[in-house]
Amino acid sequence: MTSSIKIKRLSIGKPNTLEYGDGKQMISGIQKQQTEAVFLSKHGFDSDDVADKKNHGGPDRAVCLYPYEHYAKWEKEFGKPLPPAAFGENVTVTNMLEKDVHIGDIFQLGEAIIQITQARNPCSTIDKHTGFHSLLKRIVETGYTGYLARVLHEGIVRADGEVALLDPHPDKVSVLYVCDTYFRKPTDKQAMERILAVDALADEWKGKMRKRLEKLEA
Repeated sequence: MTSSIKIKRLSIGKPNTLEYGDGKQMISGIQKQQTEAVFLSKHGFDSDDVADKKNHGGPDRAVCLYPYEHYAKWEKEFGKPLPPAAFGENVTVTNMLEKDVHIGDIFQLGEAIIQITQARNPCSTIDKHTGFHSLLKRIVETGYTGYLARVLHEGIVRADGEVALLDPHPDKVSVLYVCDTYFRKPTDKQAMERILAVDALADEWKGKMRKRLEKLEA
């Protein structure tokens, strides 16, 4: 990451009704609204929440980030524009691709300090929100999932604020490497052991990787 990181959009939102398909409805927090400044605590952004608390939210998933560069790829591939914050991310950023961001990396995000904890495990709500009915499949295939972070130091984040890498994690296990292992190489013991060795990995993902290893070793 040699280029300057920029916030393209800062977004928050409470769960509300998402309409999709042929008159179907569900409650989801994926529909975020743009904001200019918001306080980030260890539990997440003020005025932001999730509906499915089993699979979203919590201290290890307090902040969701998505690379802005992927928008152009998906819009070209599917032939229509994406809505803003299409992936339910809080922070849409430039120059933070999954291949360049590592589990455990620590970033300054405005006044706050965050640490990358895991790749995002995308769900079908993305397809329902965007109307791109095979986008979830393509996200899994490419590993362009975005990623989540915990908050080490609370503070105000502004849409025009700075983002900077403060402390790169020495293990250099990229988000893309984690995605490749989890989604496409479920029997790669060496890769899973390398990922599990990263102390900053989210507890949920530690559990998933350990279960897979236990099955392989049984």
